[in-house]
Amino acid sequence: MPRLSEVIAALENLWPAERAESWDAVGTVVGDPEQEVSRVLFAVDPVQGIVDEAVKLGADLLVTHHPLYLRGTTTVAASTVKGRVVHTLIKHDIALHVAHTNADSADPGVSDALAGALDLRVTGPLVPDPGDPAGRRGLGRICALDHPLTVRELAARAAERLPATAQGIRVAGDPDAVVRTVAVSGGSGDSLFDQVRAAGVDAFLTADLRHHPVSEFVAGRAPTTAPAPLTSLPPLALLDAAHWATEWPWCELAATQLDEISDRHGWDLRVHVSKTVTDPWTAHAASFEPTAGAPN
Repeated sequence: MPRLSEVIAALENLWPAERAESWDAVGTVVGDPEQEVSRVLFAVDPVQGIVDEAVKLGADLLVTHHPLYLRGTTTVAASTVKGRVVHTLIKHDIALHVAHTNADSADPGVSDALAGALDLRVTGPLVPDPGDPAGRRGLGRICALDHPLTVRELAARAAERLPATAQGIRVAGDPDAVVRTVAVSGGSGDSLFDQVRAAGVDAFLTADLRHHPVSEFVAGRAPTTAPAPLTSLPPLALLDAAHWATEWPWCELAATQLDEISDRHGWDLRVHVSKTVTDPWTAHAASFEPTAGAPN
């Protein structure tokens, strides 16, 4: 069996920590470099339910996309939510490693996995990494459809292919507009509106879209640019999925990558992907179709 330090070195080769955003907190949070690893669990969130799943599975290493401590802390007391996570991990000799924005911009990365889940053909990054001469790394992906779909049909595909959540898929724009090209970004994506406009795509699928940025965007102006005539900008639909759902496909991609590394090194790791839904929203009550301009 490999040592934790060997497995972490392989993961760091896939998602180098130096490629994470400056504000991010990636890397190994808990774990003894000398401990042996035989079973690995991938998940989006390092929450107690996932840690309990790792304990039940007998995992030696938990790899998550989201950090446990993003803004730092002064305590890991078991009386706190995150402190209890740390105590459970240490008590059961389970290491925790995080790959966040360094996995977002990787080749392949989070948005490649999202595109693959939707059967979209990636043509390049939405925001290229200037440090990648091949032009394949970066945030988000620009994709093409093999056959045009309406926005309504693309939303239905996303609802069918992505893990089910209470939110489902929300749409801003004409549901009957034809889509041939799509930008996708796993996780929160409304900071990329300028780049999406510049890409000239027909639709943008991401998560965590907020009222005011979306309102301005669909009105024909990106939040950080000067107003432009409505007639100068093509229609562009927005598809808003649950944050967790847009990033979960990466867990399957990452697990496959580690499986291949394990086979190459003869490690015989047992690699698993958690199917536990850690999206915080638990129910959705649909409104009646509103009359345009009228309150419900």
